[in-house]
Amino acid sequence: MGSDDGFLTNSENESPWSSGLCDCFSDMGSCCCTTWCPCVPFGQASEIIDEGSTSCFGNALIFCLIASFTPCICLYTCSYRSRLRRKYNLKETPCNDCCVHCWCWSCAMCQEYRELKNRGFNMHIGWQENVQGQNKGIEIPPTVPGQMKR
Repeated sequence: MGSDDGFLTNSENESPWSSGLCDCFSDMGSCCCTTWCPCVPFGQASEIIDEGSTSCFGNALIFCLIASFTPCICLYTCSYRSRLRRKYNLKETPCNDCCVHCWCWSCAMCQEYRELKNRGFNMHIGWQENVQGQNKGIEIPPTVPGQMKR
């Protein structure tokens, strides 16, 4: 399990992605949205990856600003791919995250979006609603005012 440089690798423990990098057409909705308005699926995915610590709108706005003024949007988006991979212990395939985003960022963003959907997230409602939706099956008994007395 060790590598030549002395660092341990955990590639045996990494999970495969639920869909391939080039499986964009398996989900036409996210494919079209990522192609024509990429800030929206990026904002939705990044809010969930950040577990609600950032907003969909805020991340989409940053995406738009960077994309408008520089050709380096892949440097921003690849950081979210890395976070998603670490969070779910996903394999770094077909190459490192920055290369994937620099050469095919729309396919990468579609794959990340599909990964979150396949893990049960509703991408349209955000982090808070997804978390609250997961807790709806648990019933909490009502509290009764006052004390019990004998």
